[in-house]
Amino acid sequence: MDELESQARALVTAAPEAFRLRPVGASRAGRPLWLLSAGHGDRQILTVAGAHANEPVGGASALRLAGLLARRPHELQRLGCTWHFLLCLDPDGADLAHGWQPEEPEPSLEECHRHFYRPAFARQPESLPSPDQGRDPLPESAALVRLLDELRPVAQFTLHGIEVGGAFLMLTREVPGAARAFRETAARLRVPLDRHPVDGPDWQLDAPGVLLLPGDRSEGERDPSGFVAESTWLHPRRYGTLTALIEAPAWCVPAVSEVRPVADPDREIARVGEVLLGQTRELMTVLGERAAAVVPEDLAPLRDAARELVDVAPSIVETWASEEHTPYQGHFATLGVAARRIPLRAAAMMRRALARTDPELCDALGNLVREWCRQLEKSYDLRWVPVSVQTGLHVRTMLDTARLVCATGG
Repeated sequence: MDELESQARALVTAAPEAFRLRPVGASRAGRPLWLLSAGHGDRQILTVAGAHANEPVGGASALRLAGLLARRPHELQRLGCTWHFLLCLDPDGADLAHGWQPEEPEPSLEECHRHFYRPAFARQPESLPSPDQGRDPLPESAALVRLLDELRPVAQFTLHGIEVGGAFLMLTREVPGAARAFRETAARLRVPLDRHPVDGPDWQLDAPGVLLLPGDRSEGERDPSGFVAESTWLHPRRYGTLTALIEAPAWCVPAVSEVRPVADPDREIARVGEVLLGQTRELMTVLGERAAAVVPEDLAPLRDAARELVDVAPSIVETWASEEHTPYQGHFATLGVAARRIPLRAAAMMRRALARTDPELCDALGNLVREWCRQLEKSYDLRWVPVSVQTGLHVRTMLDTARLVCATGG
């Protein structure tokens, strides 16, 4: 986070007439939430980076686009906009995930999970509490909501970077030409599209790789993995704001784009469900009676997030079993990756949580993480996506979509 702030200040120093930097709130631990703003147009565009601690590439993408706008000020003038960059929405989470940065040369998947942290859902700032939960929004969430209410942007881009999978785009309303532009960018960068993402099962699939929010959606959602109806993605719809979530993988899986048919979809669903439940059982066996072990207070978020993933695994399998599935191999490759990713994340976080208090169990969990990383690599032919490509996918999609939104009057 310090590096993001430093680079942002360098932009302000180099072009103070075009760039401004200000805090728009603070995290639970008191870390500032920095907003970098470029240009002086009447339309407002907001980019949100660092919403998930395990996805640091968004900050690099935000600064890459800001640097591009510094070199090409006519782009902002053509859009008639001021472009704002919230550099890291969850600096506390980023601090707990310290050590992992998606940098060249290519890191190993095991190294990624040695530092892994993805907060439990209630600690993810893009999720807002529903009225019946009886809790206040996180300070980071409240700051983002205030910013959205202040700016009323024509577009909000939220930048994500999954560890393993394919690229996809989620849009809260249809923007003619946006899906095509995204697919063309992914093809040009040779990043496979996730033909049918597992995120947002109640969203409308525009295959390959694009999900659209239904206009008549209900408040309830079936996804038990954490995407909730109350969200900072949906909050600015009252202002006509488009929210676009852009997912760029660190390691891509070519199989997620495969269009060959699957002979027996029900059998495939049962298979991936058993992978998820089987690996979850294996993790619990390794933990044994020490699954409820006390951990240091500063590492409790790791333990809580791991427990949540274990607890939610059965309902995820039930959701998969109840859905209608596209009968393509790519879709079941996506599910297969998810089935392995969930217990791997849980094991990685429990290993970190117990590192100080139970070295023996920590070693056993480390062996499990190592084994599951190798299985994932062997099963799905993972390919590292250079950081320049990950950020390129984010930047090009933001620019293309912004041009389309602004061309229609926002």
